[in-house]
Amino acid sequence: MELFASPMACSLASHITALEAGLPVKVRFVENKKTDDGGDYFQISAKGYVPALKLDDGQILNEGPSVLQYLADRKPEAGLAPAWGTVERYQLIDTLNYLSTELHKRIFYNVFNPKAADVTKQAARELFEPTFDYLSKKLGTGDCLVGNTFTVADAYLVTMLNWAVFLKIDLSKWPTIAAYHQKHLKRPSVVQAMGVEMAERQRRAA
Repeated sequence: MELFASPMACSLASHITALEAGLPVKVRFVENKKTDDGGDYFQISAKGYVPALKLDDGQILNEGPSVLQYLADRKPEAGLAPAWGTVERYQLIDTLNYLSTELHKRIFYNVFNPKAADVTKQAARELFEPTFDYLSKKLGTGDCLVGNTFTVADAYLVTMLNWAVFLKIDLSKWPTIAAYHQKHLKRPSVVQAMGVEMAERQRRAA
């Protein structure tokens, strides 16, 4: 399998998941809609965005939650997603939908979008507090979003908490979230994936 990604973007969650599961996934970075070999990325992803997971038979998955779950289901013993048919699996889907629509698309997309009006960016920033309030309550005294083990939902949230730090959002207002983020930043799969992706960012900046 090949994972098409952009360094430190939402595709980081899929990169973390692949490493966590120990799957043989080749990560290929996309830059300016070109693949690492100069190809047209729109030939891989008609939408033009990441992640895109190219399966061994050539089929493409191109939405974060589906890519994350597909990778998790390739190695069920890793526990990255509860079994299909269980209430826990639907709780995971609930959580992924919330993260992708409310935190990723509704907030971060608008804050980072250079074409968004200032009033739109400000409105999005004002949603951080109620959203993190909710996530803090969801975590409670635990350190995982779904159940008691690290899942693909955690890989996704850790990715976006990195963005919050980049935006200088003071996570200390939510001690549970701050502690959660710091703990998972030490996870070997997170360290490895972020190391590779930060190196790619530095290469581009050189």
